[in-house]
Amino acid sequence: MTIDLWALTELKTIDLGDTRLNSRIVSLLITLSSNVQASIATACKNIAETKAAYRLFSNPKTNMEKVMTPHRDSTLERIAQEKVVVIAQDTTQLDFTGKRTAKHLGKLCKDFRPGWFFHPSVAFTLEKVCLGVVGYKIWSRDLDYAVTHQDRKKVPLEQKESLRWVEGYQFASEVSEKCPDTHIVNVADREGDMYDLYQQALLGHADYVIRAYRPRSMQEKEPHATNTYIKVWDYVSQQPNMGEISFEMSAREERTARTVTQTVYCANVTLKPPFRKFETLDSVNVNAVMVREENPPEGEEPVQWLLLTSLPINNLQDVKFILDCYLCRWQIECFFKTLKSGCQVEKIQMETPERVQACIALYIIIAWRILMMTMLCRVNPEAPCTIVFTDAEWKSVMTVQTRKLVHTSPPSLLEMVKRVASFGSYQNRKGDGYPGISAIWMGLQRLSGYAEAWQVFGPEAKTCG
Repeated sequence: MTIDLWALTELKTIDLGDTRLNSRIVSLLITLSSNVQASIATACKNIAETKAAYRLFSNPKTNMEKVMTPHRDSTLERIAQEKVVVIAQDTTQLDFTGKRTAKHLGKLCKDFRPGWFFHPSVAFTLEKVCLGVVGYKIWSRDLDYAVTHQDRKKVPLEQKESLRWVEGYQFASEVSEKCPDTHIVNVADREGDMYDLYQQALLGHADYVIRAYRPRSMQEKEPHATNTYIKVWDYVSQQPNMGEISFEMSAREERTARTVTQTVYCANVTLKPPFRKFETLDSVNVNAVMVREENPPEGEEPVQWLLLTSLPINNLQDVKFILDCYLCRWQIECFFKTLKSGCQVEKIQMETPERVQACIALYIIIAWRILMMTMLCRVNPEAPCTIVFTDAEWKSVMTVQTRKLVHTSPPSLLEMVKRVASFGSYQNRKGDGYPGISAIWMGLQRLSGYAEAWQVFGPEAKTCG
């Protein structure tokens, strides 16, 4: 089993129109994954390898979509093996201020900052294991971009940036068609609360769970009112209490980890369509789920959400499934963290946007693997580590840390991930819990050096006598 087997498997359908380019892109993926936070020149072993990497990105046959296609193919294979898959979509900014390619890019905001908006659709299991990216949109605004809220109302959806949310649902629907035995649920946070998405879902094949943002109205008017419609939030909050559900909320900078217990209220509602100057929209029927923390700990803000969904709400078990799907949404934030802080994609230095995007595609694959590894060891801790790590990787780590040269069997996946993370910032103290993403990506950089040394100088090596 060679150290590059995972890369060969992941890019097995790569087609750049030249077998040499196909081999080179696989080799470069391995090289960059061995030192994710380093520049291309630092990650490459010598000048010749560095020049080959830049020539590859400058080749017109190498572009972002061609690199992402084989990863998407492999992701679909993983999705087809699952019963339920959540596809989360969200947007992040890739800021290239001060980089060579900045002069070719549009802006990210009113104050000129060159870069791209990146909106991926990322697949996860209900256990939050990352399966890969099934679709994406990447774009940059024009330098003279300046549209007010009132102006946006006059623009057709096809010309708006918010179209990405509908396209994200369409990606999920296409996956559902290709993987008919897998239940696909598309999840988005408040920015994805778009009436057009709910309309699109009437024709789609995937379910959805969207956190409500807008104060949406129902078709029914308030009693004794002429032009006032009942608000969904008010109507659902007045429904009978269905019971309570609980989940573990992880710690973040602004909050502590704790158990959240929420009261459940549900209703089926018909949404009043928004006014459009150029079209008339039909009403849409959705299920609304309100989960509200009635008694938060002192000093803590209550956790309450209104979720709009196509999933059934017949009982508390149905609501628990809806909440489990929504809680997977946070994993796309972890994906962004891995891509931007771990893989350092905003520091890529190349002359043209096309080259940078092709390089970003490789780092997207690397970010998927790091995030997958982080959660898989929690879901399947007793599995042999060889489902993720090569012989050279686990044997070299065990030799370095135990000072024993002979190892008869590989450690468990969780033990191996903890050992790798200990090369980073993970100390494995009592109460430390599972290793985090940053500790794992730092540890993987040292792991690659140990594994390469094992292949060259280890007891099974054939290159040195």
